[in-house]
Parts: sequence; C-alpha cells; structure tokens
Amino acid sequence: MKLIHIHGVWPLYTNTFLLITAVGHAVVVDPAAEAETYLAQLKENNATLTDIFLTHGHYDHVGSVAALKKATGAKVHMDLADAKGDQMYPLTPDLIDAPWPAGNSEYQMDELTFRIWHTPGRVVIACGDQLFSGDTLFAGSCGRVDLPGGSAADMQRSLALVADLPLPDETTVYPGHESFTTLGQERRSNPYLMGEVF
Repeated sequence: MKLIHIHGVWPLYTNTFLLITAVGHAVVVDPAAEAETYLAQLKENNATLTDIFLTHGHYDHVGSVAALKKATGAKVHMDLADAKGDQMYPLTPDLIDAPWPAGNSEYQMDELTFRIWHTPGRVVIACGDQLFSGDTLFAGSCGRVDLPGGSAADMQRSLALVADLPLPDETTVYPGHESFTTLGQERRSNPYLMGEVF
C-alpha cells in the first residue's frame, strides 16, 4: 500500500489522505483539497479511486466529495447523521452511497482491511498500523466541541473508545488537523485521552 498525505485548502489545511493498493485501487480519506489534486495523484500512480471515506461531515473535510464522485464514480461512505445539507455539514443524503454502520465494522479492499469504529457523530478508521482520527483525536488535544452539533459528553465517550482500541502503541495517528503522532504517545500524555479534561 502507498499512502499519500495531501493538505486541504487554505486556511485550515485539513489533513487528507490517499491510500493506493498493490493493484491500483484507491481510497481517499476526508477529501478536503481540490479534486484536481487527487485526480493528478491517481493519474501519476496509475490508480483508480473506488471509495471515499469520511470520518465526519464537517465542511472542511468534504470539499471535493461531489466532484470526485462525479469524476470517478467512487462510493461515498459517511454517517448519514452528518448529511444535513447546511453550512457546517454541506453533504446531502443523496451523495452517500454506503452509510457507516452504527457499530464497529470492517471494509476490505484488495490487501487492505479497514476497521471502522463508530463514535458519536463520527468514525475513526484503522488500516494496518495507521489510525485516521479525523476531528476526534489530535496530537495532545482533541476536536472542538463548541461548534454546531458538538458535545463535550460525546467527545469524552469517543476519546474513551479510542484510548481502548485494540491497536498497539506504535500505531501512527493521522488526525484531521495539525501534526501526526502515535497512539502510545497520546495514551501516555494527552490529557483529553487520559480522561483528565471534561
């Protein structure tokens, strides 16, 4: 598998990721950059986008979903609760092909197994030794709870779930914003993940 990190558009520069399998199928996680950026990477790597994974529906994580779906026919996976069609959550239910299940699930793509853990209002996605945490877990922090639809209680439950995931400390955490970290580092030092805040 090849993982390509792509920054979303100014001013938030959301972290977004393109994963390409050994046979050239690809999934994008939280496509926040311009669609042309992903299409260029797909062409360069002779890959076909088959799936779009969304950790949640905030506008800064879904910017090129519609354009990528139109250009490639890729299936869009997201929690239907986030398909509200408003300013904060711009996607609508008609764009979602495969809603995330309410519980934990797995998704197989070629040699890759994605494990999806549903947390209140969002999901975190593991693939091998990588965890895509969206706006749940950040390096030393966590996602905001003061935005529309945010809840400190939901975030606390989500972080407790992440802390207890059956993943080793060496797992690389790719958050939706800012720098990368490891699950072990966050388990040892992140006050939000350790339950010391909230």
